[in-house]
Amino acid sequence: MARLEIENADLAGLGASANADILLEMGLVCATGRGGQVDMVAAHKWFNIAAIKGSPRAAALRAEIAQCMNKAELARALRDAREWMTRH
Repeated sequence: MARLEIENADLAGLGASANADILLEMGLVCATGRGGQVDMVAAHKWFNIAAIKGSPRAAALRAEIAQCMNKAELARALRDAREWMTRH
C-alpha cells in the first residue's frame, strides 16, 4: 500500500476533481483488497480525504464502511487522514 500511496501522492497537482478520483480509487483498492489484503482503516482514510476534496461517492463509501469499524479503528483512520492532509 505504501508504494501506491507514494505513486498517487505525486499526482496531487492534477486538480481537485482528478485528485479526488485518484484518492477514491486508492480507497477502493484498500476496501476490496485489490492491492493485497483488505484494510478498512486505510480505505476509510482515503475515502475521507477524497470526500474532503469533493467526492460525494467517497463520502457515501466512507459512511458505509464506518458502520463496520470499531471506535479505535475509526479514530486511527481519522488521525491518519489528518496526518496525510497536513503533509500534503
